This record gives sequence, C-alpha cells and structure tokens, in this order.
Amino acid sequence: MADTKREIERKFEFTTSKAARRGVPDLTGTDAIASVADQGTVDLDAVYYDTPDQRLAADGLTLRRRTGGADAGWHLKLPVSPGVRDEVGAPLGDTVPRALAALVRSRVRDAALEPQVRLVSSRRVSHLLDAEGILLAELSTDAVRAERDEAAASWTEVEVELADGADPALLDAVEKRFRKAGLKVSDAPSKLARALAETGTEPPARPGPAGAEGTAGALVLSYLREQRDALVAQDPAVRRNLPDSVHQMRVACRRMRSAFKTYRKVLDRDVTDPLGEELRWLAAELGLDRDQEVLYDRIQTHLTELPRALVVGPVRGRLRTWNNSRRSGTRRRALAALDAKRYTALLDALDALLAEPPLLPGAAEPAARRLPKAVLKDYERLATRVAAALDLHPGEERDLALHEARKAAKRARYAAEAAVPELGKPAKQLAKAMKSVQSLLGEHQDSVVAREALRGLGAQASGAGESAFTWGVLYAREEALAAQGERELPDVWGQACDPALRAEPGA
Repeated sequence: MADTKREIERKFEFTTSKAARRGVPDLTGTDAIASVADQGTVDLDAVYYDTPDQRLAADGLTLRRRTGGADAGWHLKLPVSPGVRDEVGAPLGDTVPRALAALVRSRVRDAALEPQVRLVSSRRVSHLLDAEGILLAELSTDAVRAERDEAAASWTEVEVELADGADPALLDAVEKRFRKAGLKVSDAPSKLARALAETGTEPPARPGPAGAEGTAGALVLSYLREQRDALVAQDPAVRRNLPDSVHQMRVACRRMRSAFKTYRKVLDRDVTDPLGEELRWLAAELGLDRDQEVLYDRIQTHLTELPRALVVGPVRGRLRTWNNSRRSGTRRRALAALDAKRYTALLDALDALLAEPPLLPGAAEPAARRLPKAVLKDYERLATRVAAALDLHPGEERDLALHEARKAAKRARYAAEAAVPELGKPAKQLAKAMKSVQSLLGEHQDSVVAREALRGLGAQASGAGESAFTWGVLYAREEALAAQGERELPDVWGQACDPALRAEPGA
C-alpha cells in the first residue's frame, strides 16, 4: 500500500515587489522558534495529472509525478480541511500507480488521467527549530514556473509545513510575523490551483441548483447533490480503511434513498426507484465488514464487563476465531464493490439525474409548502409502525415490527434534516426527536442480532465439548437490555410525538 502522511501547512505570497525584494524575514524568536537552519536549495520538476475536464482539480485534489528532492515519486493530495491534506505517495514510475488510481476512481470513473500542467521550482529550504534543536516546521521559498501548452506563469511562494506533532498555533504566529513583513496567506489553495488560474485554465464551476430558488425541486436537488458529493468523497477514505468512512458512505446512500421516497411528488419514481435499489446494493456490500465489526465489539465489551467467575472455558479465543472467519472476506468484498462497473454506473446515473432531474409538478411548489407535507407523511408512517409494534407481545414478531419502525424513524429523521435549510428550527427539533426514537430502536435491533450470534456461538461451543454457560449469560443480558428498551419506548415515543413538533414545520 502507498505511504501516507498528514500535511499541515500554510502558503504565503508577497504583497508588494518591495516586500519580495526584502525576502522572507528571520523567524528566530517567533513563538517557539529558537533557530533557523538553512538546508540549501533543491530543483523540483512536477507534472500534474488530471482528466481533460479537470475533475480532480474541481474537487481540490492534486496528483503529480515529481522528480528532484528527497521525496521524488508520485503524490496524491486529498483535502481534509483548510490547510490540511493527506499526501499519499508511491514510488516513481512512468504510469500512474494503481494504488493512487484507485483512490481517485470515484472522481475519474472511466476517463483518462493525462498530464495537464508542469511546475518547475527552485526551492530554498530552512528548518525551524526549537531551543533543543527539535524540528518544528519546514520553511520553503519556491520560485515557480508553470507551463501548460503555450501558456506560462511565474511567481514566488512561501510555504511553512509543520513537523509531526508540532503545535498548529505556530502557523498563526508565523502568519502574524509575515504580515508585518509584507506577506499574506495565498489566495490559491495549492500551486496547481494558482497555475491553472494564471494560465487561464481553471476547472469549470460546479453546476448550481436546478429549478427556481425557493422551490421544493431546488432544495431537494441541493440535498441530493450534497449526498452525492459525500458518497464520492468517502470513496478514497473507505479504500484507505479510515475510521468511520464505511459508515459515512452508507449514510450518504441511505439519505439519498430516503429522499427519493420522501419527495416522490418532486422527482419521478420511474427514474429514482432503480437508483434507490442500486444504492441499497452498494450500502449492503459496504456494510458486511462494518456490521460484523460492530457486532464483535458489542459482544467483546459485554464479555469484558462480566465477573471472572462467569467466564467459563475458552470464550475469548472462540469469539476471536468466529470473528476472524466471518471477516476474512468482507473487506475484500467491499473493495470489490467499489471496483465494479456497477458502482461507476451508479455514480454516472446520479450525475445524470442531477444534471437533468426528472422533476414533477410538485417540484415547482414553494419549498415551505411542499416539504412539511412530505416530512409529516413520513412521521405518520413511523407513528403507524410504532403503534403496531407496541400492540404486540414481546417476541420475534414484535422484534421484526420494531425493526421496521426503526427504518421508518430513520427515514423520518432524514426527511426532517433535508428540510432544515428551508424550515429551520422546527425541522431541526423534529429531526432530533426522530433520532432519539431511531437510537433506541437501533439499540434494540443490535441486541436482536447479538442474541442470534450468541445462540450460534453457544451451539458451536457445545458441539466442541466446551461449556456454553458464558454464552448463555451474555444472551440473557442481551434479553434484559432489549426488554429495558421496550419498556422505555412508550416514554421516548411520547416525547417524540409531541404535537408541537409537528405543528410548527407546517405553520
């Protein structure tokens, strides 16, 4: 796998030619900087790759092949937050490394990655050290020349990149010192962005919302565009196995599916229903590994909480073996889904829907009139399912009914959240209430799934001649937790169905 490092930096430019002639001021004494050590000058030659329509640049990603310096090779930079990027590196070669190509696949799809801009830089490097000689940051002054076809541009750029573990407040202190010397934070987020701007080839602007401003169609499409963007952005995080990335990608899938159903008076279901099924497929493929991880963590946590006297036999070893066997192929299956043509076809179909949305007459209605109707309809659906579940006696039938209620609570919550930009605080309060119901029912469903797993583990242990006692104890505990949740549901639902929460959105 390619190497990754977190890059926290700030770029500066001179505000006047006089300041440029004076050069970078001495930073000794600024914050914890006790000395500045000159590291000499190095020549760098970087070719930046992108699609012809600059899909990477449009999303703030850069992919380059660079020679010269200590880190020659391929570098992909993924934005994390302003001034913070993850740099993923791979060895130097003639073609884009497969590992990096995979990380940009959700943006690139089937388009070719081709050289777009060449940047040749003469870089003077200094190390900013503390009183003990420990590296705090690297200061670089780059004389840059950008070349794209027949166009060219030159400028000087100053960059301060923090060393691992350094306090980000150092960048603020350096910026304050630089301002007094005639330097400001660069307007361009990267050298590539500036090169494209100064050679007249900036990436095309993202399309704005379709439909008249303030209409239901404009708001729903804006929400769907946010979820599509989240889906695309989480793709490389899932491939890198970053924490919570699978969950966030699945949430984007679920929110889009819910919006298609909730706002069926806005978008034609003949178009959105097939997309919803594809989103269901993707979420399911991604979720196998994550669901097993959550289940394992739940059982392991409850096992750890048991008194030692209640842990009989090789329980922990059997739990690890069971988890490893179930997860042996789930990660590969998730990555296979992201590499499948079916996945890129889904992304293309979502793009097509947003570019030419299948709007229905309801899309032209004012959002303030159409959205409350849709949100309250989802609430009524949830109310029906909760009432049906509460009428049942505890047992398998009620468990299934509560699971259906949980899915309805999630849909009602997403519907309210989508309406927040138009309806404001009332929708936010309703979404919060729906989340409380969803959380309680989600905990109940987790207990149902855990009990099924514990029953199987107990049977395995018994078949191997081991004691099944501890698995029975854990099963009983899950039963008690589920029963407690069922007792709490009427009160939680009573607060969530307060008429005031439903009256305000439609007011």
